[in-house]
Amino acid sequence: MDPHNDIQISRQSSSAVRRSKLLRTLYAQRYLQVMALLGVAWILLFNYVPMYGIIIAFKDFNIVKPISEAPWAGLEHFKAFFDDDSLADVIKNTLGMSVLKLLFGFPLPIIFALFLNELRSVRYKKAVQTISYLPHFLSWVILGGILATWLSDVGIINDLLMALGFIQEPISYLAEPQYFWGIVVSSDIWKELGWSAIIYLAAMAGVSPEMYEAATIDGAGRFQKMFYVTLPSIKGTITILFILAVSGILNSNFDQILVLKNQLNESASNVIDVYVYQTGLKLSRFSYATAVGLIKSLISLVLLLGANYITKRLNNTSLF
Repeated sequence: MDPHNDIQISRQSSSAVRRSKLLRTLYAQRYLQVMALLGVAWILLFNYVPMYGIIIAFKDFNIVKPISEAPWAGLEHFKAFFDDDSLADVIKNTLGMSVLKLLFGFPLPIIFALFLNELRSVRYKKAVQTISYLPHFLSWVILGGILATWLSDVGIINDLLMALGFIQEPISYLAEPQYFWGIVVSSDIWKELGWSAIIYLAAMAGVSPEMYEAATIDGAGRFQKMFYVTLPSIKGTITILFILAVSGILNSNFDQILVLKNQLNESASNVIDVYVYQTGLKLSRFSYATAVGLIKSLISLVLLLGANYITKRLNNTSLF
């Protein structure tokens, strides 16, 4: 007998066995597979198919004509953005608010989750957690209306500050550009603090109780356990979320800014997302707005890859 033929027959038999096993597994998981395929189809339809429209960033697109008939413009729209007089303010506002959110909004949920995890009363812990993440389920339209009422010159914030003697006359905070960044950052933390802490609480639930028992035997207090047991155990979760936060640093929460901005605070509220909306939809400069959005996406990709590389080198934890 030819050994070569025997090896080939053996390979074909193994391949047939694997194929049969795969088909049986797929049939046994047919309902799960259908659900997964629907999710994949949704992503392809709404996330990848529309990417064809990116081509209009390099064309003079007119909504009354198909994209294929639009004349090529090359990099004209990209050059126009970098020559725009409002570019400096847009970048400053976007980075300013995003960096403040990263500095304060990222660590606060971790700290909140650490202290919440130390509560011994389950009932009190659930009550605090429920109250803290309740604002997450309210839209920015509702919260924007609440903030506009509270921060008006006859609102509760002015009444409280005047009663405490911090100010002598009421201030219309949303009409003053110097207060806008602080309002955006603090209101974003108020809305997302409890919800963001859920991920860290879930990670803390996976920490082995034996580690806490060993730390107790070694004489560690509650704060020492937080810093030397809990935090190192959730380091991977913190790293992944930090990478995602850095990659989204150019996202300024469009809904929040659009609800809180007005003509009086426009010098502090004009960010990239709002700028794209105003130029693209209000002024019908679709190609220009697409070019700006593409620049933002490319920078976000670079930030994602950079943050992923740095964290992988520092603590061997990364997205990929």
